[in-house]
Amino acid sequence: MRVWIAHEEGRALLGELPSGVEVEVYDGRSDYPSDPAAVDFWVPPFLAQSKVTTPLRDMTSLKAIQLLSAGAEVWVPVVPPGVALCDARGVHTGVTAEWTVGAVIASMRGFDLFARQQARHEWRVEWTTTAVGKRALIVGAGDIGGKVAEVLTALGVEVEMVARRGRPGVHPIDAVESLLPEFDIVVLILPLTDATRGLVDAKFLSHMKDGALLVNAARGPIVDTDALVAEVAAGRLRCAVDVVDPEPLPAGHPLWDLDGALITPHAGASVDGTLDRAYAPVGPQIRRFAAGEPLENVVADGY
Repeated sequence: MRVWIAHEEGRALLGELPSGVEVEVYDGRSDYPSDPAAVDFWVPPFLAQSKVTTPLRDMTSLKAIQLLSAGAEVWVPVVPPGVALCDARGVHTGVTAEWTVGAVIASMRGFDLFARQQARHEWRVEWTTTAVGKRALIVGAGDIGGKVAEVLTALGVEVEMVARRGRPGVHPIDAVESLLPEFDIVVLILPLTDATRGLVDAKFLSHMKDGALLVNAARGPIVDTDALVAEVAAGRLRCAVDVVDPEPLPAGHPLWDLDGALITPHAGASVDGTLDRAYAPVGPQIRRFAAGEPLENVVADGY
C-alpha cells in the first residue's frame, strides 16, 4: 500500500503504521517521488487551489484522499468516482474560532484604526463600539460555529445560529433574511457549496442592521464582493474578512482602502502547531484504510 503525504515533517506525526504501508512525500511542487499510478492513499498540501488537484489524472489506483483542511470545495468537483474524499473536520476549530472572535473584537473596538494611528506615532482616543451586550447571528452551526458561539456568549454577546436545516436552537437558512435586521454582528462560518456560493449578495446585505459587522471566516465566494464594497464604502456596514473573492485580493482593489474593512490574508489557521493538528487524524485514517475499516469525515453533499 503506497501513501503520499505533503510534508516531510508529517512522517513523524503518523504514528506506527501497519507493515506493508510505504510512505512517500510529495509536496505538489517537485517531481513525483514514484509512479503516481501506484498510490492508494493521498494527503495533498494545505489550501490546495485547482492546479494542486492535477495529479489526480495520474493516480489511477487511488482509493482515498485525506485533506489537511476542513474545506473541500476545490476537490468535490474533480475527485473520481470510487475515491473517498475525507476532510479534516474539527482539526482547525480552535484556531479558526480564535480568529473569528478576535476579528469581532478588533473591528468593533477599532484595533485596526489604532494600529494605523500607531504607525503615525499618533496618540488620540477614539470612541468605539463593543461586542458586549450586542446580538450575533452565526451562519453555520458546525464545530467552529459552535465554538464561536460559546466564546461570544462568555463575552456577554447574545448569540443565535443558522444552519442548512433547522433544529432545536438553530434556525433554518431559509429564515436568515428575516433574522438579519435584529443582529449587530453576522458571522459566516459555513462551507462553500453550490447552495452557499453568492449567498451574501446585495439583497442579503440590505437586510442587515445599519452599523452591523459582517465577519467572513468561511470562503470568499460566499460573499458578493462588489456588493460588500458598496455597503462598507457607504458607511452603512463594517466587515472583517479572512477570505475574499478574488483571492488573493489584488493590490488595487477598493476593499483595501475602506475604513470600515479589516482584512487578513486567509491566515485564520496560519499559526504555530498547525502541522501537528492537521496530521493528527492522518495516521488513524491510514490505519483504518489499511484494515479495511470505514473512514471518518467522508465528504458528502459538498462538505
